[in-house]
Amino acid sequence: MSKQKLVMVGNGMAGVRTLEELLKIAPDRYQITVFGAEPHPNYNRILLSPVLAGEMTIQDIVLNDHAWYAQHGITLHLGKKVSRIDRVQRQVIAEDGTAADYDRLLLATGSTPFILPIPGNDLPGVISYRDIADTDVMIDAARRYRHAVVIGGGLLGLEAANGLKLRGMDVTVIHLSDWLLERQLDETAGRMLQKSLEDRGLKFLLGRQTEMLVAGESGRVAAVRLKEGLELPAELVVMAVGIRPNTALAEAAGIHCQRGIVVNDTLQTFDPKVYAVGECVAHRGVAYGLVAPLFEQGKVAANHLAHYGIGRYTGSVTSTKLKVTGIDLFSAGDFFGDKDTEEIVLNDAAAGVYKKLVIKDNRLVGGVLYGDTADGPWYFQLLRDRQDIHEMRDHLLFGQSHVGDVGHQGHSKAAAMSESAEVCGCNGVSKGSIVKAIKEKGLFSLDDIKKHTKAASSCGSCAGLCEQILSATIGGAYTPAASNRKPVCACTDYSHQEVRDAIRTQRLLTIDSVMRFLEWTTEDGCDKCRPALNYYLISTWPKEARDDPRSRLINERAHANIQKDGTYSVVPRMWGGLTTAAELRRIADVADKYQVPTIKVTGGQRIDLLGIRKEDLISVWKDLEMPSGHAYGKSIRTVKTCVGAEHCRFGTQLAMAMGVKLEKMLFDMYSPHKVKLAVSGCPRNCAEAGIKDVGVIGVDSGYELYVGGNGGIKTEVAQFFVKVKGDDEVLEYTGAFLQLYREEGFYLERTCHWLERVGLDHAKSRVVEDDDNRKALYARLLAELQGAPDPWAERIAGVEHQEYEAIVV
Repeated sequence: MSKQKLVMVGNGMAGVRTLEELLKIAPDRYQITVFGAEPHPNYNRILLSPVLAGEMTIQDIVLNDHAWYAQHGITLHLGKKVSRIDRVQRQVIAEDGTAADYDRLLLATGSTPFILPIPGNDLPGVISYRDIADTDVMIDAARRYRHAVVIGGGLLGLEAANGLKLRGMDVTVIHLSDWLLERQLDETAGRMLQKSLEDRGLKFLLGRQTEMLVAGESGRVAAVRLKEGLELPAELVVMAVGIRPNTALAEAAGIHCQRGIVVNDTLQTFDPKVYAVGECVAHRGVAYGLVAPLFEQGKVAANHLAHYGIGRYTGSVTSTKLKVTGIDLFSAGDFFGDKDTEEIVLNDAAAGVYKKLVIKDNRLVGGVLYGDTADGPWYFQLLRDRQDIHEMRDHLLFGQSHVGDVGHQGHSKAAAMSESAEVCGCNGVSKGSIVKAIKEKGLFSLDDIKKHTKAASSCGSCAGLCEQILSATIGGAYTPAASNRKPVCACTDYSHQEVRDAIRTQRLLTIDSVMRFLEWTTEDGCDKCRPALNYYLISTWPKEARDDPRSRLINERAHANIQKDGTYSVVPRMWGGLTTAAELRRIADVADKYQVPTIKVTGGQRIDLLGIRKEDLISVWKDLEMPSGHAYGKSIRTVKTCVGAEHCRFGTQLAMAMGVKLEKMLFDMYSPHKVKLAVSGCPRNCAEAGIKDVGVIGVDSGYELYVGGNGGIKTEVAQFFVKVKGDDEVLEYTGAFLQLYREEGFYLERTCHWLERVGLDHAKSRVVEDDDNRKALYARLLAELQGAPDPWAERIAGVEHQEYEAIVV
């Protein structure tokens, strides 16, 4: 098949990232031509301010050198501005007459700086701040002149002012608003920022309006006159008063534009053969100026250009981090609030620390951090994922280290760390190595750091520190990924949801077919993606997709838990925590026969035999004559019960009988993560049903069901789900809830985290409020578990025995 022709107009970060994503998944589909108005290959505009400040060179910030384009067979036209698009002939024409035909056109024309319509705006020495050419002009001016005025106290303006000051110029910033960064900060933080910058020698005139720029004798700008008559000396004037999407080329071609080039969720314009990404785009009425949303757009556009059509871009929530050395600042969301919001504020002016969190309906909707921004990425994650913060509200202001997240404990000093300081002890990675990789390789995410440096790729305890280093290095370009957009692993850029969608919509039945369809970057996957893909296949197409033992974790392959000394733990099934004298005698006989060193009663009301040798496993199972307890699997574990109305004088329902029914119904049920249940016969709740994935509590009129509990590292109290009358309803509602979790949950996602992601109301709407859907979910669960084999009995009977030996040995 001959290659189609893809032409890209614009050679900036958003456009080239789109090409990178496209080349990953469909490297042979297109013959690519790129037009760039600048004479440079793609470079990191985010790092122009360090270049201006003298901390980096132009070469340091190049992301894709000329060799990269040649390596991928891309025809590159640098210094050639496209002047016309002929949509009838499907051709683009540059100002110098260079033309290229296209089958698909990608517009990545970026934005243009807004120039104030005042007298003198075209004088020599008056520039904007958008590209390398502007930066070179400022560096040259700093060598030759003394006075600079920056008009605009936004992100770019402050970066320009700081860089010029570091190069020795006397700099004044004129800003129309009453405080700096009024779109990113509230007034308190804005005033603190102003004080910090004034201490570094910058001058500010706020609430002022420029009337005109005055020329000197040489014809170059010499002064800035304000409306009240004040004149400031200025041999260099930098206008940083905003940007506008560059739509001129698209409009001239008859492509619909409104506040940008209008695109849909697949980044197509009104002409479906023409795509657009980046600052030139208006998506759902919003134009984005930060790089993280633009990269999200690029990934979706590449997906659609590759003819996969799985991804959708639905908009972005953004955050801001000021990239001025020594100033720590972070903001996100609606940090002003309104009459329906609440605020939690810490203001310690003497220490230079200000924190403001805005809350609505027990969710974080916005925040401003000044001076101590270590928890900015975490707050932003809470905001993006719309997590309920009710339980942590009283210490939310003090950061993540105060809420028990073992992966990010302690107060981070990332910004103050030396370059040689070790960040990742598992892999021996220093801060300097991470910063170097970020700058040289253009890294923008934690996953990028893992791929290129190995930091945070082992135990993960340094992930928070790596995020802070990333945020400090690239500022506003860094956005923590939403939980449902994180790639499955380093073998792919697709998220868990996108993989599940592809398996369902494309009716994929094997791991190899998934990897081929989604263009996995490795031939055989890894220990992270193979178990996930295996689960998604067997849960989406039960009895059709074949379980792949090679893609199971070692405990699931062995059907026993491996211990630190290489021996195994064996936990037989005890339905509802009940046992018999005969079972106990067999357990004792096994313990004696195989010299079991430790016998332990578990929290799930079972008996654990610890220290079983690998070669004895099948013999032990045979002698026990009891089914597997699945204590090793991402599956149903236990149904804990109290003695209930069978014996207890307080019991209102038959807890043990109900527990046995549930456990037998769910036997051999695999799931995204382990599942634990409990049944208490009365509200005294002796079976601890309030911290289980599903908790059943007997009351006089029936049962109350609670869901999403967890007694692990971070205890989660289960939430009330529904009240039912009898045993059959308990089975139906429990089964339907767990089937919904099995079909929607991400691999290794507990029920509490799944509910945190989708919302309890979602689960209720599908199970409690929709009778037909509940019954359908319940029926699918029963059908899938019908005739479920006991894995121990299969091995004892010789089924898969050869495979077992091959895998475990």
